[in-house]
Amino acid sequence: MRDLPPNLTDYEKTYREFKWEIPEYYNFGFDGIDRWAEDRTKLALISVDDTGLHAVRHTFYDLMRLSNQFANVLLKMGIKKGDRVLLMLPRIPEWYVAMMGMIKLGVIPMPTSVLVTAEDVKFRVNQAEAILAITTLEEVTKVAEVQHECPSLKHFIVVGGRCHGWTEYEGVMNGSSAKLDPKAVERTKSRDPLLIFFTSGTESYPKMVLHTHAYPLAHIVTAKFVDDLRPTDLHMAVADTGWAKTAFGKLFGQWICGAAVLQRNPIGGFNPKISLGVIERFGVTTFCASPSVYRMLIQEDLRSYDLENLRFSLCAGEPLTPEIVKAWKEGTGLDLYEFYGQSETVALLANFRCKPIKYGSIGLPTPGHTMAVVDEEGREMPPLGEGYVALKIKPERPPGLMLEYWKNPQAMAKAFRGDWYFTGDKAYRDEEGYFWFIGRDKEILKIAGQSVAPLEVEKVLLEHPAVMEAAIIGIPDEKLGERIKAFVTVKSSYQASEDLGRKILRWLNEKLEPQKCPSELQFLRELPKTTTGKIRRAELKSREMEKKNHRSTPI
Repeated sequence: MRDLPPNLTDYEKTYREFKWEIPEYYNFGFDGIDRWAEDRTKLALISVDDTGLHAVRHTFYDLMRLSNQFANVLLKMGIKKGDRVLLMLPRIPEWYVAMMGMIKLGVIPMPTSVLVTAEDVKFRVNQAEAILAITTLEEVTKVAEVQHECPSLKHFIVVGGRCHGWTEYEGVMNGSSAKLDPKAVERTKSRDPLLIFFTSGTESYPKMVLHTHAYPLAHIVTAKFVDDLRPTDLHMAVADTGWAKTAFGKLFGQWICGAAVLQRNPIGGFNPKISLGVIERFGVTTFCASPSVYRMLIQEDLRSYDLENLRFSLCAGEPLTPEIVKAWKEGTGLDLYEFYGQSETVALLANFRCKPIKYGSIGLPTPGHTMAVVDEEGREMPPLGEGYVALKIKPERPPGLMLEYWKNPQAMAKAFRGDWYFTGDKAYRDEEGYFWFIGRDKEILKIAGQSVAPLEVEKVLLEHPAVMEAAIIGIPDEKLGERIKAFVTVKSSYQASEDLGRKILRWLNEKLEPQKCPSELQFLRELPKTTTGKIRRAELKSREMEKKNHRSTPI
């Protein structure tokens, strides 16, 4: 398996000659899933349970019939093209069935993690004026708690049980036809709304990212050129169904390319032993996860697993550290290929098999995307000049870019300026064109007049043998403007203590310039994160400010 030729052999030629070919009408359900269903035996999806031992398999033909059944359920309920639906299901086959059924009708799903709170549900439903909520019996209470505050919400479907006032998924599916009447379905144009993602909301309320029906086609770039997928592959991506990462690694591009997807539904969180066992047992060929997942995987004895079928591994979501790259290579024989994208886009930058990897870099522009590092006015920066990561949208707007931040003109004005879409991330570009990530613009600290990226300090922290995860924030300081505080979780083989904290700070002082060194370090059992797994530095800062205000308040 590892000797298969890559899809991309000449980066410069492919990038230069690539052209988007987006038809006027497109529907991923009919034109993607149903096309492969012509082969009744072609595997599409393997759904593995929490133990990693038991699996349910679906062919494309199975998914075609099931999605037609669900579309008929929606039609009977009166759900129509353009209606918004809260889809809050874990990593189970029903999520895919519901997604495909809605896409076929032009109904707009809003994928939502089961980790959200009732208040999150209320915010999403009311922002989008959703008409239907779909969730499991375990999560019904989150919707029920706020439904009286959600006037648009009229319909409810529960998966995996019965609940008063809710339509039982299994019951209505059993009575639904697997044939979809073409007369009941309005064709979708490529520019019609497809789905809504909610951004991570690390600093403020999540924004609604509205994508079109051309978005799945744009993920061909992600799957074919970045994931290096072929119809014979079994791809596993560690991602919650409420994350845009599922669209990157478990849905659109993979199935357009004809690869099969494996998902595991973890009940108690990510388990590295079970995950490695799944990769071994089911013969996963391509694998994608965040650095935090790889950080857990490399704590295991990788060589004790038979990973011979695994030929390609990828990483995205946060910067890699040399420790992860080295340990994964030693344990599996595979390099890690880092790439970059957002909820608002497809994969925009990547390291490719046909080009030398620059570890720590987020790579080169993917075919179909003109990327640059620009200043506030959209002027391109010279090599090594720090600026904003931007995607060119004129004269041709790439189809993988969101249609808009729906109902948010302020965010639109900030992101779309002149010829560019500003990602909100800062980076620099080296002399060979590779991009190097610095951090989110809004998270850059000002220490004694100098800019300090939290990621720069966190990367060094993560190199310490005791550190599992790390987060850096700035705390107001009268002399410096801000001073740096570090938050750390330790590996299971270490014990958090004052002595260990002092040793880590001394170690940092040997590695970093004085103004980049934290003045304080605090151990936590776990770092606060969004439902997409991103560290909430804003919450850490808010906690610190509350403590400071409490101390300064007279009794």
